[in-house]
Amino acid sequence: MTATLKFIGTIRTPYKTLEACPRNVDPENGPECEVVLDEPYRDGLQGLVPGQKILVLYWFEGVDRDRVLTVRRRFPDEDPRGTFSLGSPHRPNPIAAAEVVALEIGNGRIVVKGLDCLDGTKLLDIKPAMKPDQ
Repeated sequence: MTATLKFIGTIRTPYKTLEACPRNVDPENGPECEVVLDEPYRDGLQGLVPGQKILVLYWFEGVDRDRVLTVRRRFPDEDPRGTFSLGSPHRPNPIAAAEVVALEIGNGRIVVKGLDCLDGTKLLDIKPAMKPDQ
């Protein structure tokens, strides 16, 4: 089986370097960011409304895929945790997901708050955030 991903846009954030990028951003009080779709995908925003929660899927660039299954401690006094219990970008498939609120939607863009990725990060997908009973 062969898997292929198609990037559908770019994420604009204030973070230009890994050092500037925070580990955990408050999705309500974090900086404004833009999810910008490439032209062929912009009509896909129809039906989304400001105030709606969405799930943004994106690709972490430049991660160390050789460290994916290691157990690590984030703090010296913390119990060890595996890759899949952390939000670390070092994973077999460095796909990130963030649930955010769409503040503004228009012209192929969604304004949100609180994404934790570098400016120019490649966008994989957008989905409406669903409650467990939906």
